[in-house]
Amino acid sequence: MKKHLLAIERFIKDESFSGVLLFIATLAAVMVANSSLSDNYFELWQTNLGITLGDKTISMSLMHWINDGLMALFFLMVGLEIKRELLIGELSSVKKASFPIIAAAGGMAIPALVYVAFNMDNPRGFGIPMATDIAFALGILMLLGKRVNPSLKVFLVALAVVDDLGAVIVVATVYTSEIHSEYFLYAALAYALVWILNLKKVTSLTPYLLLGIALWVFIHSAGVHATIAGVLLAFAIPISSKVDEDSFIQNTNESVDKFKKNIDDIPILNHYQIDALEDIAYNYEKVQNPLVKLEHRLHSFSAFFIMPLFAFSNAGVLLDFSAVTQNLTVVLGVVLGLIIGKPIGIVGFTYLAHKLKIITKPDNLSWSEIIAVGFLGGIGFTMSIFITHLAFLDQSMIDAVKLGIFFASFIAGVVGVLLILKAHKNKNLLK
Repeated sequence: MKKHLLAIERFIKDESFSGVLLFIATLAAVMVANSSLSDNYFELWQTNLGITLGDKTISMSLMHWINDGLMALFFLMVGLEIKRELLIGELSSVKKASFPIIAAAGGMAIPALVYVAFNMDNPRGFGIPMATDIAFALGILMLLGKRVNPSLKVFLVALAVVDDLGAVIVVATVYTSEIHSEYFLYAALAYALVWILNLKKVTSLTPYLLLGIALWVFIHSAGVHATIAGVLLAFAIPISSKVDEDSFIQNTNESVDKFKKNIDDIPILNHYQIDALEDIAYNYEKVQNPLVKLEHRLHSFSAFFIMPLFAFSNAGVLLDFSAVTQNLTVVLGVVLGLIIGKPIGIVGFTYLAHKLKIITKPDNLSWSEIIAVGFLGGIGFTMSIFITHLAFLDQSMIDAVKLGIFFASFIAGVVGVLLILKAHKNKNLLK
C-alpha cells in the first residue's frame, strides 16, 4: 500500500510539472504560429520522413510521426497506468473503483450528448469533449499547494485513468481510416507472440518492445489508429517479477556479506567482490516488476518530451476567429460539452448513484470538491486536440475547434480553482 501511495505521489508530481511545460509549449506554439515565422512553423510539421522495413516503406509527415508514433508511446504509458490501477491501485476493487468509474462514465457520456445535441447532422466530433487532460489538471492543483485535499488528487487521477480507457475505446472504434483487413492477421500473430512471452513469464522488456514495434506497423497498415498498439502492448506486459521481495533481501544480504568478507588492503575490488556486486545487480533486475519498470522509464519521457512536443506541434493555430463563426455549432458543442457537460456528468452521475445507494461517496471528499473536479475534468486540451485531428480533415474547422478547446479549458480551469479555494476556506471555517 505504501509503495502504491508513493507511486501516486510520483505520478502527481511528474504530471503536475508536465502541465506547466504543456502551458509553455502551447503558448510558444500560438505565438510562433501568429508571428513572422508562421509559414516556417507550419511547413516544418508537414516535412515528410520515412523508414523502410524489409520491402515496406512507411512515410509520413513529421506531424503524423508525432501524433501516430510518439503518441503510441504515450498510450503505452497510459495502458500501463490503467493496468496497474486495475490490478493493485484505485480501481483494483469494486469499492475503490465504483465512484471514479461512475464519475468518468458521466464525464464522458454527457459531454458527448451535449456535442451531438448541437451537431445532429455531423456527430463525428463527439469524442472531443469527452477527454480530460490530466497533466494540465494536476498542474493547476500543484500551483494551489496545500490548499488541495490530497484525496481530491487521488480521485482525479483515478477518474482520469478511466477517462483515458474510454478515450482509447473511442479512438479504436470510431476514429479509424480505411480498413485493410489483411494486416489484422499479421497484427494478431504479433500480439499472440507478445502474450506467449507473458505466459512463459519472460520479464525482459526488449522482446516485448521489439514485437510492439511490429504490432504498431501492422495496426497502422490495417487502418486502425496506431496508438492503439501501445495500449494493447501495455496490457500484455507482466506485472510480476522473477524474484520475490524476501528472496531479493536474502540474496542481497548474502552478496553484501560476501563483499565484506573479501575486503583486503588492495585499493581495487577483487574478483570475489566483483562477483558479489554482479549478483546484487542480477537480483536487482529480477526483483523489478516489468510493468512498473517500463512505466517508470516512459513516464518522464512522456511527461517532459512527448506531450510538450505534441502541444508545440499541434497547438499552433492562427488567431482567426472568422473560422469559429463558420463552424459555430461544432465549436459550441465542444465548448459547452467541456464547460457544462463535464461537471454535470461527473457530479450528476455520482450524486444520483450515491442517492440510489449504488455507490458510496468517499468520506474524505466533499460534494463541493467533487464539483470542482467536475470542472477540472473540463480541461480537455491535449487529448481533445488529439481527437480533433482524428475527427476532422478541414483545417479551418480544426483551427476553430482548437480555439474552442483553449477557451473551454481556460474557463473550466478557472472555475475549478475558484471552487477548490472556496472548499478549502469552508473547511478552515469549520475547524
